[in-house]
Amino acid sequence: MDRVWAAGRPLSVREVLEDLRGERALAYTTVMTVMDNLHRKGWLVRHQQGRAYLYRPAASKEAYTAGLMNQAFAGAGDPAATLVHFVEALSPEEAATLRRALGDQGHSAATVADSTVADSTVENSAAANSTVEKDER
Repeated sequence: MDRVWAAGRPLSVREVLEDLRGERALAYTTVMTVMDNLHRKGWLVRHQQGRAYLYRPAASKEAYTAGLMNQAFAGAGDPAATLVHFVEALSPEEAATLRRALGDQGHSAATVADSTVADSTVENSAAANSTVEKDER
């Protein structure tokens, strides 16, 4: 998928094969099978040109990555805590990018992040206090 995303244009199996051959020896049929499987799964869109198919991504790499993030977030036991951990792990540059992206969506990133962190901190403090109280008894 990385090769197709990076190309910025539809690619034939032969073009992908030639690009991959710089790293390892692969058979044409192997690359064709993988690309056909990706097409059947909805990851690649293809159209016929002459006797060959040209393949392009069904979605951008960024859209795919966002989908993975949504799946991970949806599967979290505590989405708020998961979001807090995610935000805490961001570099300053990534945090600034997130603030801008949320601002572009009509949200205040600082308010969203601050309230999420504050809510989680309150919950974590309450849980910690509860544990301390139980230990003291």
